[in-house]
Amino acid sequence: MIPNILDVCCGSRMFWFDRDNPSVVFCDSRQLDTTLCDGRKLRVAPDVVADFTKLPFKDNSFDLVVFDPPHLRSLGDKSWMAKKYGKLGIGWEEMIRGGFSECFRVLRGAGILIFKWNDTQIKLAEVISLAPQKPLFGNRSKNKNSTFWLCYMKGVSK
Repeated sequence: MIPNILDVCCGSRMFWFDRDNPSVVFCDSRQLDTTLCDGRKLRVAPDVVADFTKLPFKDNSFDLVVFDPPHLRSLGDKSWMAKKYGKLGIGWEEMIRGGFSECFRVLRGAGILIFKWNDTQIKLAEVISLAPQKPLFGNRSKNKNSTFWLCYMKGVSK
């Protein structure tokens, strides 16, 4: 099967039921094989190593893009949270804006973008304002961590 799904910040592929799904191109800016402080193994092994603000794919390449960028900025660089999820740096707004732009660029015609965000440190409304269009709908997880899943369709709700 030809891959038609792109996960631009795959990390350790935590939310995927099939972490080796042949329809998915797993992409991340990091490669990592380590042990966390609690003894758990953490492996970040993307198919393509790339920055989500400069994706190495042609325009209109994918039907579905998953965008789960780092969402924390107040972390120690070597903390287990930084290793597991990545960390936002200075200029995070431009980074996220650039990520949205790239995700929409590589989506085909009416492609779908699934966006995941945890608003513990940066509120969802701030992040939504960085996208080139409004989400169609979303869902807030039923946990204390305030994780949101949003759905966008390219060209709808500008």
